[in-house]
Amino acid sequence: MFQVGIVGCGGIAQVHAQVLGDWAETSLAACADIRPERARAMAEKYGCRAYGSMEEMLEKERLDAVHLCTPHYLHPTMALEAAKRGAAVFTEKPPAIDEEGWAQIREAAAIRPLGVCFQNRYNANVLECRRMLDAGEYGKLRGLRAFVTWNRTPQYYTGTDWKGKWATEGGGALINQAVHTLDLAVWLCGMPDRVESTLRNHHLKNVVEVEDTAEIYLKSRDKTALLYFSTAYTEDSPVLIDLQLERASLRLEDDRLQIREDGGVRTIEFAKETRMGRAYWGAGHSKCIRDFYRSIREGRPYRNDAASCENTMRVLLDIYAQNGRDLA
Repeated sequence: MFQVGIVGCGGIAQVHAQVLGDWAETSLAACADIRPERARAMAEKYGCRAYGSMEEMLEKERLDAVHLCTPHYLHPTMALEAAKRGAAVFTEKPPAIDEEGWAQIREAAAIRPLGVCFQNRYNANVLECRRMLDAGEYGKLRGLRAFVTWNRTPQYYTGTDWKGKWATEGGGALINQAVHTLDLAVWLCGMPDRVESTLRNHHLKNVVEVEDTAEIYLKSRDKTALLYFSTAYTEDSPVLIDLQLERASLRLEDDRLQIREDGGVRTIEFAKETRMGRAYWGAGHSKCIRDFYRSIREGRPYRNDAASCENTMRVLLDIYAQNGRDLA
């Protein structure tokens, strides 16, 4: 049984704790947070030990792995420290917010197994779509478009001390809310030859430093991807991904995969899976986390290891480098 610790005891940590506690192959042994009351509350809820820092937790516990559920900017340094102390690392997204941080993540991954929580790669409809692409069932992929139109109010940002800031969040709608969809676009299409983008702040001026809207053009020799992400909408609408193949088009939405071809439209409805936490986090956390530990036990590459995230991180960091921090 893997002995696991969680660092950062906020909302998403509750999902990790539930997955770890519900599976016979993992045991949540400890948690840590710089706010002692949050660590104590989680420890009491899940029957583990509480600490005031990751360092203290690693000194006093014999842990096989550490889950990082901390603010974005802390992921790289914490991952590297945990790896040097002998723990495998499972980090929430994004793994890093800049080139220096991404280099630290790669360094940590060279020491101990490291996984990134891109849980939507484990969605049943996404996996079936990926299988169809790999098998060439409808010919080559020609294009992809994706839409994330969600709502984030000023209160979402003013209630924290790190969100909405370049130095600590690393960006806004793209790196936080839409990074999963960017990852799927790159994971399905491959690394583009060209990346062009614009970032804007439409409805949160004077509230946050970062973007609330991103428009992205990804171009390779035989594929074009268009992505639109915004938190300036009136609700959290379902994420929509369309793929244009030579002989059909595919649509990913909720738990469905729709296939359009000359003969008409066919929809595959996948079984609704339990969603822990907020609905827009999806239902892939359990599969994603369990596969991480199975990959360690079996000595095989993990689907979401650092190498598999390289293309996504290259595109993500390129977009922010292109746009700088002066938003219109």
